Amino acid sequence: MSLRNIAGALLLALGVQHAYAKDLVTLSVGEQNYYNIQASMEASGVLKDLPYRIEWKHFQAAAPIAESLNGNALDLGFLGDSGLLTLAARGAPVKVVAVSRQNLDGVAIVVPGNSSVHSIADLKGKTVAVWRGAWSQQLVLRALEHAGLPADSVKYSYLMPVDASTAFANGSVDAVSLWEPFVSTLALKQGARPVITAQGLMPALSFVAATEQSASGKRVEIDDFLRRLVIARKWVDTHPKEYADLWAKRVNLDPEVAYRWLSSAHQSIGPIDDAAALDAQNTADFLNKAGVIPQPFNTAKILDRSYTDAFNGRAVKVASDTAK
Repeated sequence: MSLRNIAGALLLALGVQHAYAKDLVTLSVGEQNYYNIQASMEASGVLKDLPYRIEWKHFQAAAPIAESLNGNALDLGFLGDSGLLTLAARGAPVKVVAVSRQNLDGVAIVVPGNSSVHSIADLKGKTVAVWRGAWSQQLVLRALEHAGLPADSVKYSYLMPVDASTAFANGSVDAVSLWEPFVSTLALKQGARPVITAQGLMPALSFVAATEQSASGKRVEIDDFLRRLVIARKWVDTHPKEYADLWAKRVNLDPEVAYRWLSSAHQSIGPIDDAAALDAQNTADFLNKAGVIPQPFNTAKILDRSYTDAFNGRAVKVASDTAK
């Protein structure tokens, strides 16, 4: 074959590859460090031979993920129930396609180790850092209600998690309501201790949410993504130390903090079943009663149960075999 023919063949091959690459669907996924989706999927090997692109976007809290979904800047977003329900109640075109659960001790109101606060009642008149529309605000409100105290029993300092942690460290607030890895970081680095956790107070359900457009238009890609994520979650639970080391290096976090959290997190991903639907409605009702959501909101309209097949036994087995 002549040099000209070889060059022509190479250009043709490159052109085909380029066209193929252009045809790949892109799935834009928004997550927080709490969920560590990208890290767990990469470490477990489940992204091998991915038939579409993933564009990862990282956020500090739920609110900006919710707004990004509302603006169609994301296809999928991982966020706590409060943030998504607050957005959906305003009429945002979103759907919940799956749910994630975890050890509820990782969502807590913490105080300094030498604090005089030992109960929710002891917080009366003190300043608590929370973030609007997130688990942190919901936990404080639920804890006060459970203790028979009005919502205005404490002073609120509305701060994003990183800023809240800084305020806690310098004594600007008396307590902070947060989730992992902030809870473990404050415990190990600042000697913080929990006053109360989400256990028994709230489901702290996490949602895998999609825009209505993506839930229908990128169904094949989202279904495949969820199948792979199931395997990644199982891999993390069976490799806690290995994964903690990998994840800590990736996000520049102390390995001790990562291991403290990940060894007990037990994050799982699953379909929207009856229990999840009940928890979602319970949370929406509470947020409405607390004034976070101004009107009663029927969550059934945003719960998309059509992705249930992504979690059946056969799907898991096929994905597992692929990831090996």
